[in-house]
Amino acid sequence: MKRALPFLLILAVLGVAVCAALYLKRSDTDTPTARFETPAVPANVSPNSSVPRATPAVAELGADPPHAEGPADAQVLIEEFGDFQCPPCALLHPVLKTMEKEFGPRLRVIFREFPLVPAHEHALSAARAAEAAGLQGKFWQMHDLIYTNQASWKTAFDVRPIFEEYATRIGLNLERYRQDLTSEAVQNRIFLDGKRARALGVKGTPTVFMNGREVPFESLEPTKFRPLIQAEIAASGQ
Repeated sequence: MKRALPFLLILAVLGVAVCAALYLKRSDTDTPTARFETPAVPANVSPNSSVPRATPAVAELGADPPHAEGPADAQVLIEEFGDFQCPPCALLHPVLKTMEKEFGPRLRVIFREFPLVPAHEHALSAARAAEAAGLQGKFWQMHDLIYTNQASWKTAFDVRPIFEEYATRIGLNLERYRQDLTSEAVQNRIFLDGKRARALGVKGTPTVFMNGREVPFESLEPTKFRPLIQAEIAASGQ
């Protein structure tokens, strides 16, 4: 019995050590880890703006700076995700132009690239043409020409000479325009706008957000869209 006593003591000590180790491991596993995420604010939104701040789920800012018309402190911010070959987008184009004229500095419009490929075979080429024009400071001129003339190019076999004619018409350096079409800068802007679209859950075009909230597609026609803008202006108290 005396000989067995040291072995019993050793076994007892080992048992206590094993139990303690298991307890500590379980405690570490059961303790929740706190995670804190700070919502990101879009670069075009001022701290005093009525535009809701982006949540972590929509923290992708898109191409920066965005293509925008209207002052940064406008009461109403409209963000459109569009495809240049999309027929409803072409129909929305004059509606937005009319709203810009009516509401002037109270309205800011941002356009985001969201070409639906492969469904629209020329959508990506059109997006590249507009972005290449943007590198020469003439995005909106190209944007307007492409949408206004959509019916004449959407079924063309090769849109390159058509878009080059538009580039010449708006006074672009044609050689630089051709180089920029496949440049990293152009591709990156389209890619970043696509990331923002996916983060916001955009599935099709046109998708429009007004002050951070999606506008139902059926509300984009003028008689419904105009009152929505007026309501946002009234809500801003300015």
